[in-house]
Amino acid sequence: MEDQTQNPAPSMPTPAIPDPGATLASRPAAAPEAPDPQGWWRGTGRRKTAVARVRLKPGDGRFVVQVSKKKFKSIDEYFTEDRDRADVVAPLKATNTFGKMDVVLRVNGGGYMGQAGAVVLGVARALKKYDPALEGVLRDEGFLTRDAREVERKKYGQAGARRRFQFSKR
Repeated sequence: MEDQTQNPAPSMPTPAIPDPGATLASRPAAAPEAPDPQGWWRGTGRRKTAVARVRLKPGDGRFVVQVSKKKFKSIDEYFTEDRDRADVVAPLKATNTFGKMDVVLRVNGGGYMGQAGAVVLGVARALKKYDPALEGVLRDEGFLTRDAREVERKKYGQAGARRRFQFSKR
């Protein structure tokens, strides 16, 4: 009788398991994604019901919101609150690309604050496609994390999502 322990079944190669203690900065960066035929890197951001479609490419630092096909507004004209203007440019400032990238936004839905949050995520995603080495900085600052909070729906038999109609004893 032959001993079967000497001829074990061929084993599958084990995949490399990343070190859980390694930070994003120490991991090898992926290859940069190629831009579209016009030279833009694109990113989509969502927050509440707002959606922001972002295009960016290296340039002279133009940062505009496309309101219609041929009408553009600057960030100062579109976002009236200082807080929203600061939020929108925060990913570019964190990665030291502010003033070096042309950014064109299309934003719809939601309010100004939700739109600003959507733009932050869209700009961060586009920057990550432009240069994957920036992912560590963007993730550490929280720019690549989608805020999943949404408005809870109204329920039947109630005044709102949680609010009940007033109870009357008599």
